[in-house]
Amino acid sequence: MDEKIKKIPQHVGIILDGNRRWSKERNLPTFEGHKKGYQIMCNMPKWFFARGVKVLTVYAFSEENWNRSRKEVDYLMKLLKEAFTNDIEKIHQMGCKLLVSGRIQELPGDLPETCLQAISKTSQNKKGILNICLNYSGRSEIVDAVKKIVNKNFSAEEVSAEMIKRYLYNSEAGDPDIIVRTSGEHRLSGFQLWQSAYSEFLFLKKYWPDFEESDVDIILDEYNNRKRRFGGDVK
Repeated sequence: MDEKIKKIPQHVGIILDGNRRWSKERNLPTFEGHKKGYQIMCNMPKWFFARGVKVLTVYAFSEENWNRSRKEVDYLMKLLKEAFTNDIEKIHQMGCKLLVSGRIQELPGDLPETCLQAISKTSQNKKGILNICLNYSGRSEIVDAVKKIVNKNFSAEEVSAEMIKRYLYNSEAGDPDIIVRTSGEHRLSGFQLWQSAYSEFLFLKKYWPDFEESDVDIILDEYNNRKRRFGGDVK
């Protein structure tokens, strides 16, 4: 890593995008892009955590992704099941804590229970947090937070930004310092809508299956060169 880098983001968010286009450009079946992208995602935590990042939030499956073909969705669910059963041991051995953000209870089959078991297995780990956004929508997250507040009978006067933040999915993860999207698209697509109010944004042209360890240094170097004002003067 470049020795000039001094400011390390504590929390990096990544929108994993471009698996299908990567496959199409290579005349491969769609699942090949998802398979390659999944392999990259398995390696990604160690790349970031080794460089001092503490929290990594990834957008793995949105609520809108259910609109894809049944065959593609079934394959993605199979990959997720593998992640939370077989590959969770790698995360555990790294000392990383797993969080899953989204409407987990709506996932098919025994996947909700599998997610909860993986979360429980790693709950005491301290070397980094991997937060997977699964069946996730930033709007739904805010709606669910408001519902929790309403169900607890708080008065209107008691409701504040800090209160809403506490009731978001896994609020312990905090807000991303920088959000990265691969594939060249320039939008959030509902990712971390509340938490991204003061996040830096970086859009990489390469597809997610082409993401490499060297790209981590590009992200950290870019963050290091940003001037974060938070509405005030430069510090």
